[in-house]
Formats: sequence, C-alpha cells, structure tokens
Amino acid sequence: MLVEAPAPHRTLKLATLEADLAVIGGGLAGVCCAVTAARQGLRVVLVQDRPVLGGNASSEVRLWILGATSHMGNNNRWAREGGVIDEILVENMHRNPEGNSLILDTILLEWVLRETNLTLLLNTAVHDLEKDGESIRSVRAFCPQNSTCYQITAPMFCDASGDGIVGFLAGAAFRIGCEARREFGEGFAPQEATAELLGHTIYFHSRDTGRPVRFTPPAFALDDISKIPRWRDFKISDSGCRLWWLEWGGALDTIHDSETIKWELWRIAYGVWDHIKNSGLFPEAETMTLEWVGTIPGKRESRRFEGDHILIQQDIVEQRQHDDAVSFGGWAIDVHPVDGVYSPAAGCAQWHSKGVYQIPWRCLYSRNIPNLLLAGRIISASHVAFASSRVMATCAQAAQAAGVGAALCIEHGVSPRDLLAPPRMRELQRRLLRRGQFIPGLRLDEPGDLGRSARITASSELALSHLPPCGETLRLHESWAMMLPVSRGTMPTFEVILDVAEPTTLQAELRFSLKPENHTPEPTARALRIPLAAGNSQRVSLDFGTTAADTRYAFICLMANDAIAAHLSDTRLTGVIALCQAGNPAVAKSNIQSPPPGIGIDTFEFWTPKRRPLGKNLALAIDPPLDAFGTGNLTNGVSRPTRAANAWVADPDDEQPVLRLEWPVPQTIQRVEIDFDTDFDHPMESVLMGHPERDMPFCVRSLSLSVPPGESHGPGNTRVAVAAKSVAAREIAKLEGNHHSRAVFQFEDPIVTDGLEIRPLAPSIHIPAALFAVRCYGPD
Repeated sequence: MLVEAPAPHRTLKLATLEADLAVIGGGLAGVCCAVTAARQGLRVVLVQDRPVLGGNASSEVRLWILGATSHMGNNNRWAREGGVIDEILVENMHRNPEGNSLILDTILLEWVLRETNLTLLLNTAVHDLEKDGESIRSVRAFCPQNSTCYQITAPMFCDASGDGIVGFLAGAAFRIGCEARREFGEGFAPQEATAELLGHTIYFHSRDTGRPVRFTPPAFALDDISKIPRWRDFKISDSGCRLWWLEWGGALDTIHDSETIKWELWRIAYGVWDHIKNSGLFPEAETMTLEWVGTIPGKRESRRFEGDHILIQQDIVEQRQHDDAVSFGGWAIDVHPVDGVYSPAAGCAQWHSKGVYQIPWRCLYSRNIPNLLLAGRIISASHVAFASSRVMATCAQAAQAAGVGAALCIEHGVSPRDLLAPPRMRELQRRLLRRGQFIPGLRLDEPGDLGRSARITASSELALSHLPPCGETLRLHESWAMMLPVSRGTMPTFEVILDVAEPTTLQAELRFSLKPENHTPEPTARALRIPLAAGNSQRVSLDFGTTAADTRYAFICLMANDAIAAHLSDTRLTGVIALCQAGNPAVAKSNIQSPPPGIGIDTFEFWTPKRRPLGKNLALAIDPPLDAFGTGNLTNGVSRPTRAANAWVADPDDEQPVLRLEWPVPQTIQRVEIDFDTDFDHPMESVLMGHPERDMPFCVRSLSLSVPPGESHGPGNTRVAVAAKSVAAREIAKLEGNHHSRAVFQFEDPIVTDGLEIRPLAPSIHIPAALFAVRCYGPD
C-alpha cells in the first residue's frame, strides 16, 4: 500500500507528445484526415473527446453516413465519396449490411489502430494551446479516464472538432449564424443577417419483445404531445435517424447551451415514446420496448471558420470551377426551421443542384492562423453553402485532402496557403486522385505511371449491342430511361420490347444534360410518337435521327403510359443504369424540383434509379453497338463513370478475360494498383437502414497477375530462364475475395518484365468483368 504525505499542491500527470500533425476531433473527418496523413508517412496524434470514434456516425448518436449520393434521391450518379471514407463504407457494407452502429464503431477503431504512425487519444479534450507568433505551437488536453494531461507539439494542426475548439482558442477568424443576402448575393439567404442556426437531434431505438411491455415516462418527459405541431406524423416504424426532425436549439448558442439543448431533446424523445406507448393510437406498440436513447445530441451547426475562399450558394448551384479543387459535395442545400420540432413548418427545405460541385483547397485552412487546417463542418463556407457541405461523407472526403495537404506542407516546409502554387497544387491533386479521391473535372495525370506507356490489349471488349430480355416486364406507370454512354456523332438506333394492353401511342424521348458531366436529363433532343397496336413482345425501333455533340451520357426515355409494359434484362453493366422519373420522399417533395422564384435555385426533374434487387435495365438492342468500354479507359485517369463509363468491360461471353500490358523494353515494376467497380451510385448508408447485399455485384472478386511466358526477369535484372516449351504465364500475385474499390500489389523485390497479364473473373453470369484503372510504378 502506497501512502503519500499531504502536499500543499499537486499537479496532474503530464505526458508530452511530438507529432508532425495533430488532429483534434475523432469524427469521420478527423479519422479520415488522420489515417490519410499517417499513410503519407506523417507522425499523427488523433485527439478525440469521446470514448468512441465517428462522431455523429458513432453508436453514441447513430446517424447514417451520407454525402453527394443523397440516398440515391438526386441526379448525382456514381457520386459516393472515395478514398478512406470509401474504404470504411465498403467494409461496413461487407461486415455490417444490417446497419449495426456498434459494428461501425469497431471498423473505425480498426482503421485507426492499424496505422503504426498514428497515436490515438480517446476521452481526451483539448482545453488550451500555446502559440508561437500567429502559429500554433502546441495544444493541451485532459483525459479524465487516466487523470492525465497531454501536451502535443506539432508544426501542423487540423481542427476537426465540430465546434472548432482549436481555431477558437488560436484566434482564427470565424462566423456563426446566417449571412445577409447582400453579402454574397445568395438568393436563398435571408434579407438580413440572423443568429439562427441548425439545431441538435437525439434519436431513440425501439424493439419488439413479443410480449406486453409497460412504459412509465420519467417526470421530465414532455407531457403534451400537441406542443409538437406535427405530432400526427409520428409512426411506430420510425426509430434512429429516421427521427432526424426531432431537432431543437437553433435559436440558442449551440456551443455553450448544448447541455440545455440536450435536456430539452431528452424531454422530447421520452415524450414521443410515451405518446407511442400510452396514447392508444398505436395498439401495435403494446409489445414494444424502448431499447436505446442517445446520451449526447447530434450537432449540426456552430462555428464556421474563414479560409481564403468562402464556399457560397453559387459555387454549389452553378458548379463553379476552381483551380485548387481537392474534393466535392452534392448533398442538397438543406436548411431546417430554427424552432426545429416545435415549428409548424416542414422539418427541412432541401434544394439540389443539377450535379456535384467542387470544394477548393482555400476552404480547408484558416486565413489568419498559418498552420491550422480545417476539416468537417467547420470549413470555410457561408451558412447557405454549409447547409450542403456539412454532411458526414462530404466532410470526410474533404478532410482527406487536409491530410495529404499536411504531408506536402511538412515535406516542403511550407504553409497550407503555399500549396496554391500550381506545381504544388497539381501534386496535391495527383496524390489525392491516386488514392481514390474523386475531384470533379480532374483526371489523374501521373508521369511515374508505367501503365500509361504500355500497349494495352484485351481478349475482349464489350461492344454494347443488346441487353437481352429476361422475361420480366415493367408497367410504365412512371417514365423510365436507360442512361447510356455515347460518343460524338450519329446516335445509334435503339430497339425496345414492349407489351401493349390496348392501342396507344408510345412517346419516346432522347435527352442529354446541359453540362456533359452532369446526369440531369434536360433538353429533349428529339421526341418520337409511335402508334402501337395491342399485343405482347413487340419490338419497337427508336431512330431519333440526330447526333451527340460530344462524349456524354444519353437518356433513352420511355414516357409514362399505363397501357405499356417494357421488357427487362437481368444483365447489369458498369456505367449503365436505368432511371425512373420519380422523386425520393427522403430528399425531395416531388419528382420535380420547383423552387420559388428569386432564390437562385434551378427547376428540374429528378430521374433516379431503384435500389437492387429492383432497378433492372430495360431490354434493349443498339445498332451500331456502343463502343465505350475499351482498354483506353484504363489509363484515362478517371476511376468512375462521369461523362463516360471510364471502364474496360469484358465481353459477357468471354469466360476467362485477359488484359495484357506490353512495353517495347523491360520495365522495373514494384507496385501495381487496380481500381474496381464498387458501384459508386450506392450510398451505403452505414447504420439503421439494412441492405440486401454485402458486396457490390459489379466488383471483381478474383484476379491474378502474371508475367508472360518465355524469358522473364527477376530481382536486379537477373534473367530467369523459362523452358522454351512453356506456354503458361508465371503468376506473380493473386487476389481472392475482393470487395474493395482498390487493390495494391507491392512486390518486395521488383519485377523486371516487358509484359504483364491481368486475369479478372466475372463477378456473376449476368455481370461481366470490369476495371476502371491499372497503374504500374517502379521503385520509389
């Protein structure tokens, strides 16, 4: 037993840590920034004031992760965020399609703990800092679990704390509240500035026990449900983040009044459950029990810090281009009534843009603190633009740019602002793209990629001539379209197969988007009205007799007609999708966005896919076939469909497709990177919302790498004799059970060869093998 004599004054244990980058905040933004920076070789300390990682995505709050895909409810096709956040979402889908938030907690912890350069401090809150001039020298934090103070010194800091504790203590310029319309000319902003913010939310989960369960509400529960004007909207099926509109606190100080807001939200949550259990309006609730109520609220808005650029409404709606683009967004401009659940207004007003928008590097660092990076919801944005950029997947991908940017700053001994120099910005963008980041309008152009100098051939390439019928039909209660990648020039003729219940007229339309990389079908290039007699399996030719101005997606639209059923196909292809002219009630009020005049928002139709197992393609014949899936796509620098499919796709009849890379002289290869199709159109909502599949059906699961038969080379240019009669390639690597978007093959000893063979297996009989990119690199 240790006995210490009384002392007049004691100090807490102090641990000092030195790092290249200190990341404050362990939500998705902080996690993705820290992991990305650690992979760049930085020594990283990640400080999180909660017992788990993930912030609003964690088991403490339980909000699903979403971003530009917006529940597949807007026109942003193939818009799921890339890089580390993609790895996390894909892995969570693989392990956790049921959407268990506890499983997501473990994945986030695993992703952080496996980075040897990364030190994680949980339950640790930053409360003070020291500066050297205008720069931050160190931060101080306290962990009550081990009664230890930490002093963390680093040349670079990233504030991903949500409320911006580091930026605030450092004196970084920030904003709070809503700007007046005249400041930035934002049509959706109010005429005068206000202090109004988006509020907090607390969710609850219920469970059916199979036997009667009583509920006695706590004394603090809301006892008059009619105080909630929309109380009739409650449904017994709602739980978790489907109760996002249980929101309050936007009229208060969402930082310093956060505990007050929490108590009111507890009153609301328990009062709502009391209403469901004891009002008599929900007899099916008799066997239900309250299983979980959040202990901390999910925060939406507080401080927003100023960078060298403030993202505004026009950046989003007009999709403005930025030379320093490093990330993107695509969630709606999504604002909520300041009184939250106590407002008679709808829980939100969501206005979408026609496509995704760029987020520039200038939004990701403080304009007046030289070594402070910004990540998460505190990046430099107006209140209106923040209403879109605040969602977690968007925050996470932008934070990855902060992680790579920090590495470049350390390597070159410069500040974040100095990365705006064109050569450094190109390097930042290049590193992001190579690691799976998507930046709209940019292509990976990397001189060190040996694959770009190879002659690439394949045993087959898809020439899309038909999508064969499967016997299933779809009644055209709504308009449907096939979204197909076409090249500049004369449009092919399309043939559909229709069952017609009675004499009628088919209206078919050919549409394009106004911007080539958008996926909002707008101008009708040509409309056909075709009389049809009653009868089944009619093959109807659609010859629009027009041209495409450039490479882009065309929309072959069959307009709604209850008398017509279109035949469907079981074949699914990378870069090809069927759309329905229908709105998703989760993110849109109707199938047409119709904003009031004068707010600077566009009017357009929503054409959205159905989730699998629905959403089959329409059976179709195409003459001449679409030549959009060749090997040239493997080195074009884009690893998802945009204005083109950007993928090599094998012919469906090719049972063992082979890709061959050939060089005129032997190359020294130490690393091969391959990008796969994990269906970037799928949002992969992380919690609550169960999914019918663990792995994306387009993703190649098995693949082998080989060098050609005959003479080959081993380490150090040593010639390896191969028997003259050998016809089999020599396998050098194999991938099995893949479900991720990227695979990296790193060879301990470089391979010296003038050829490389890649043999991917088709994911299924209805989906041919497809790859987005193959990159080869020599020793660093």
